[in-house]
Amino acid sequence: MKKKGRNMYKRRENYYLSYLRFAYISIYKRLLYIFCGASLVAISLQLFLIENKVIDGGIVGVSIILSHISSIEIGLSLLLLNTPFFFLGYSYLGKRFLILSLFAISILSIGTHVLEPLPSVTNNPFLVIAIGGVILGLGVGIVIRYGGSLDGTEVLAILLSKRTPFSIGQIVMFINFFIFSSSIYIFGIKEAVFSLAAFFIAYKIIDLVIK
Repeated sequence: MKKKGRNMYKRRENYYLSYLRFAYISIYKRLLYIFCGASLVAISLQLFLIENKVIDGGIVGVSIILSHISSIEIGLSLLLLNTPFFFLGYSYLGKRFLILSLFAISILSIGTHVLEPLPSVTNNPFLVIAIGGVILGLGVGIVIRYGGSLDGTEVLAILLSKRTPFSIGQIVMFINFFIFSSSIYIFGIKEAVFSLAAFFIAYKIIDLVIK
């Protein structure tokens, strides 16, 4: 599992860096695919996960926790927390990555804002985990596959991995450990277990999409 996790995050980095991958696809088509991916993530968050207190890892998870304990909208949190990391990674990951990631996070922020008034599609925990996790994984995977990112912690992990003996996957998992541990105190142990289950499903779907 650890080796597969390292490989997946290495593949993500390759998609961020490679200018040759999908070179035949114009920037406009890339933006269209990323729009669709970010919209799927917004649907997963607002119509399945957030209302049922199920969180994702990374900045998305932090934003869900912040929106629960404060009056800050999740879309605004996503934009404010992610943007500094994307600019931080500009020198290593390049202008294309910065533009595509800022576009992706903007669409996600707008999408979560638009969908926020709508109720959750279901309160059945198994459907929330399964459907929410699959839609989340598809959306994130599409964004990554076409050169963007929705999670600033991945950018931080990529940069730290160049300066420490730890891999990208290890750093991301370390960050997510604290996020999911915090969710136990905010939402409860049951919700934290559901969050881990949804995260695992999303993780596997992302891996399939970017392969």
